[in-house]
Amino acid sequence: MARALICPYCYEGFAAREILFRCNARLSKAGKQCPRSRDQVLDQRKGPRPSHDLGPVFAADGRKSSATCPDCEGETNYRICPVCHSALPVQFGMVDNRLIAMVGPKASGKTVYMTVLLHEVRHRVGEAFGASLMGSDDATMQRFSSDYEERLYQDNQMFPPTSPASTTLNRVDPLVFRFGMRRRTLLGERPQHTVLSFFDTAGEDFSSQENIELNTRYLAGADGIVLLLDPLQMPGARGHALPGTMLPGSEALDPPGNVLSRVTTMLLAARAGRPAQRIDTPIAVVFSKIDAFWHHLDPVSPLRDHAPLTGRFDVNDSMSVHEEVRRLLKEWDGVPIDQLLDIHYTRYRYFGVSALGRNPTPEARVAATGIQPYRVADPLLWLLSEFGSVPKEGRG
Repeated sequence: MARALICPYCYEGFAAREILFRCNARLSKAGKQCPRSRDQVLDQRKGPRPSHDLGPVFAADGRKSSATCPDCEGETNYRICPVCHSALPVQFGMVDNRLIAMVGPKASGKTVYMTVLLHEVRHRVGEAFGASLMGSDDATMQRFSSDYEERLYQDNQMFPPTSPASTTLNRVDPLVFRFGMRRRTLLGERPQHTVLSFFDTAGEDFSSQENIELNTRYLAGADGIVLLLDPLQMPGARGHALPGTMLPGSEALDPPGNVLSRVTTMLLAARAGRPAQRIDTPIAVVFSKIDAFWHHLDPVSPLRDHAPLTGRFDVNDSMSVHEEVRRLLKEWDGVPIDQLLDIHYTRYRYFGVSALGRNPTPEARVAATGIQPYRVADPLLWLLSEFGSVPKEGRG
């Protein structure tokens, strides 16, 4: 049975043959032209937006890359999601389609982390791995450049809190990228492409079971999960932070174990009717702002060293970090987190990262020393190595 496709924009599932087509509404060879109009399905699913009118939608064999419009007889290669009518990435369903769900409590730094992560993969990490990361559509490229990279890297400004999905009239679309690497196969070297979809959720979307069920259905369809947790929100860790570290206010405190429990409940609910087995979706449990604890670590701690960039995911280095974070969890009164993961998940890995390298200023600006990221790409590289999209070295 063919694996169901998941739309990288609305996270609904469907078969490849169900993919719809949109007429390009240009003058066809037959001398006919379809009129343009608002797509009511697209507006309803994603909210009205000031975009130009579009050509009509029609059904054909979605497994093919193009189809002929039955009205104007023009050929089109605009393939769209049958549920939300978003334009699907080029070669969608023909290359690996991996959805990465990025979740975490309020004030854990998800938007900053996501921005720095994608910037690093497009530049330093991409160069080391011989990989490329590009936006799969114009909207992603424009939004990531203007709303994310420029704000953080050029204007040196932090981000305001992400609006909860339940209160956002115009839903924020996921950022969809195309990750490419050259891989050696029996037939020689050839490019391998993976579609990655990142959805930056508000912390409030994970503050109650009701919000999870209403606003985060994409968790059930995710191929991998990045769970970002702030150790400064753990009472047992706060006392070990570097003196002078800005601590989150009481209104932002939602114990990381609570968030993990809610996410786990959602994933278990999505498996209704299946045998009572552990969740097999790989989950990267990422502790942010680790720079606040460097002074407390042993000089030879793997969390005091950068990850090797050899063009392969270093499994031994990753396992050393994993065990070091597990040791810290005992100091931070975080053993219940480890127990929950061990009982309910077949594949999980701990990471310690710092997106900025040090605290932002009280005025919510990047420190004068600039952005100095630390191990931000490790979680994504681990997930990609689990998918077979990035080669591994070592065992663990």
